[in-house]
Amino acid sequence: MLDSDKQKRRTFWLKQFYLWHWTSSAICLIGMLLFAATGLTLNNATWIKSTPAVIKQTADVPELLRPELQKDPPSETFPLPAAITDWVAEVLSIDVTRIHGEWSDDEIYLSLPRPGGDAWLVIDRENGELTYERTDRGWVSYFNDLHKGRHTGLAWSWFLDVFSIATLIFSMTGLCLLYMHTGNRPATWPLVTLGVIMPLVLAILFIH
Repeated sequence: MLDSDKQKRRTFWLKQFYLWHWTSSAICLIGMLLFAATGLTLNNATWIKSTPAVIKQTADVPELLRPELQKDPPSETFPLPAAITDWVAEVLSIDVTRIHGEWSDDEIYLSLPRPGGDAWLVIDRENGELTYERTDRGWVSYFNDLHKGRHTGLAWSWFLDVFSIATLIFSMTGLCLLYMHTGNRPATWPLVTLGVIMPLVLAILFIH
């Protein structure tokens, strides 16, 4: 009877671990492939050559809107007036609604970093001359920045949190499954021990 109860408990937990293991693996599959691939590109960045593409545009703020530029903002870092952001969206097809610009006596500067590149926008407060420059460093740089969470926004930050939780569940349920099957697989714990010790040894001996 005791053996039967023990077997039932084992079967129950095996089913639970398998369920959570394959569910978490499905959730984090694309993320793991992305992070594994970008781990290689980041670790071997010197081998990957790319030529940044730079796009520069200029425009003049309409005279009717220029008085908006000459009003003093509440602070030195403040978004553009709504009328100016609407005009910028129409002319350049970019949304700067929530971007805080740096206001000086002569100009307004907006930093517009993004994954895989960079951009900035400057507006002369006196004559309304606008200069916009965007740099694109290519798809490899784009995915590398996704890996680092660099300038990726709130939605991607949430994805990274979900991905991290799913990966933890995947790893821990995998460890539990290893434990439950270790009787038939004697190489399990030596391999697990090697996986733990190897990075520790490398860190201690070669990272200074």
